[in-house]
Amino acid sequence: MAWKIKRRFKWGLLFFVTAWVIFAQSCMKFRIDDKSAGKEFEEKKGISVHFFTLKEDGVPIHYAKTGSDTLPTLFFVHGSPGSWDAFKIYMMDSVLLKQFRIISVDRPGFGYSDFGTAYHLPYQALLINKIAEKENNHKPVHLVGHSIGGPVIVQMAQDKPVYFSSLTILAGSISPTDEPKEYWRYAFTYSPLKWLMPGAFRPSNDEIVYFKKELYQLDKGYGQLLMPVTFIHGDKDKFVTVKNVDYGKKKLAHNPKVKIIIIPGAGHFIPWEHFDIIRDHLLTLAGS
Repeated sequence: MAWKIKRRFKWGLLFFVTAWVIFAQSCMKFRIDDKSAGKEFEEKKGISVHFFTLKEDGVPIHYAKTGSDTLPTLFFVHGSPGSWDAFKIYMMDSVLLKQFRIISVDRPGFGYSDFGTAYHLPYQALLINKIAEKENNHKPVHLVGHSIGGPVIVQMAQDKPVYFSSLTILAGSISPTDEPKEYWRYAFTYSPLKWLMPGAFRPSNDEIVYFKKELYQLDKGYGQLLMPVTFIHGDKDKFVTVKNVDYGKKKLAHNPKVKIIIIPGAGHFIPWEHFDIIRDHLLTLAGS
């Protein structure tokens, strides 16, 4: 009798794991299809949003754009996981759209940019910079990156230091010395356990592991950043410590155009929980 119970348990466990793997790969993708997004923008704000996919080196990079091509650009790069629509409240804001064209990208591995495949930091920056090149309208381009999007825009600017007019780093994880160890992540990156990670959490986990080492390489290029750089961070951020701001300030000691905004009591999700503060800052970039 015991062997029958054991056998049923094994088959039950196998069924559960198989079902979970199938389910995990089909859920939690944190993205919205273009048709639904376009309808939402039109119905909520009467705004047209345009979608593009640039194929570079065989990798499709998907992004969205609102506003007039005659204006300076706000270029948003989301965190991990996420997709371009993390910044849709900015992209449909009438006040910002009077001053800026707004672009938001699906970072490689997320949204509709080769979903599920994790990419290393330097290569992500290279691919996303191709969008900036394609959309060049000879007006200022202001990079805005949240969380892991912070080091991505820093890498983008290091690769093209005269191309971008400013950086705004929102709760950015740029410090290699202040990254949490999180050894458990390696088991879910370098073993079959990775297939148990649901949806966008799989490429998210993989890229976080990659970035922990690659931030040390990023560390060497801050001397090239001479444009205005603003750090906005909550002092109660439990995901990315506010120590990252001190780190960035030290690395940019040569740059007199560094601005720091610490939001008391704020956590990691400042782009949505403190929209007004961030929008007010972005509007100061309109004349630069």
